[in-house]
Amino acid sequence: MAAVLFDFSGTLFRIESAESWLRAVLAEAELSLTEPEMLRTAQDLERVGALPGGTVPDQRIPDELAALWDIRDKSAELHRAAYTGVSRQVPLPDPALYDALYDRHMTPAAWAPYPDASEVLRTLRERGIGVGVVSNIGWDLRPVFREHGLDPYIGTYVLSYEHGIQKPDPRLFETACATLGTDPRDVVMVGDDRRADGGAAVLGCGVHFVDHLPVTQRPDGLLPVLDLVG
Repeated sequence: MAAVLFDFSGTLFRIESAESWLRAVLAEAELSLTEPEMLRTAQDLERVGALPGGTVPDQRIPDELAALWDIRDKSAELHRAAYTGVSRQVPLPDPALYDALYDRHMTPAAWAPYPDASEVLRTLRERGIGVGVVSNIGWDLRPVFREHGLDPYIGTYVLSYEHGIQKPDPRLFETACATLGTDPRDVVMVGDDRRADGGAAVLGCGVHFVDHLPVTQRPDGLLPVLDLVG
């Protein structure tokens, strides 16, 4: 294989828990909830899918947000509107907190790389294998990679909001392959979403899936990628 493409959230990095997310934003705003209220509110935010990169909503997206939700990764504006929209289903002590929560999730502090991410990315680069990140996202994730020391290993970032299209559209994967100068048939796409990341197979890319789990529960899920590329 000449190159490996990686998804971001749930593949190389994992977002903090909904509880940590909410606590950080409340502390920054100098607001507080009782402990039972804190836990209940964090659970409610998670349930409606308000945390980008977190668990999928376990209830139906409201009709007035459904169309927006389906295309949320096509622009920064759509992404913010979708996630702040679903978060507003959960009462918070200050209306400004909905945007503050959204802003928090874009900070490097909100993300942790999986334990084996650095080793895998470094080894690929040492072997002369191109590395790209292809993500459905509404903001620039490059600072997250820089802050966690992984940016030197990435040859290209192809982000949905910068192109106005989202996975599984094969054009995103095609752009990444072209930027890396590789034939898609010599590329593996690694991701956690079988529908979105599986779109790379249309071009002839190999596809490898990992489980979207907390970092403590997936210490070595990326290591098999090294065997795939030889």
